[in-house]
Amino acid sequence: MSIRLIQPEGWAPAKGYANGIAARGTQIFVGGQIGWNAQQQFETDDFIEQVHQTLRNVADVLRAAGAGPEHMVRMTWYVIDRVEYNARLKELGGVYRDVMGKNFPAMTCVQVAALMEARAKVEIEVTAVLPD
Repeated sequence: MSIRLIQPEGWAPAKGYANGIAARGTQIFVGGQIGWNAQQQFETDDFIEQVHQTLRNVADVLRAAGAGPEHMVRMTWYVIDRVEYNARLKELGGVYRDVMGKNFPAMTCVQVAALMEARAKVEIEVTAVLPD
């Protein structure tokens, strides 16, 4: 595989993400996905259920490009409520592993004032690298 985790010497291991990744191959850029279904309809307003759908959407786009979660090198989360995000980390971990397995790219998570779709509680974008 042409993806290598980067862990600086002496650093505590990152939990649920990588501090850095080196990769070589075809780059795949997944635009921001939110928690609606393929027909662009929300089925829930629950944060965890929206995260689950959002991750499935990301995985679907990766599959359409011939890739999978194991090819992710970077993931950016935009959430509208960091308190809820932190309070529900255990549930988040479960839905994350359900869709993405134990693939933990370099990750950033930021709280934003709002997302473009009023009902969206999370938006996730991903960069993946498919080995040549």
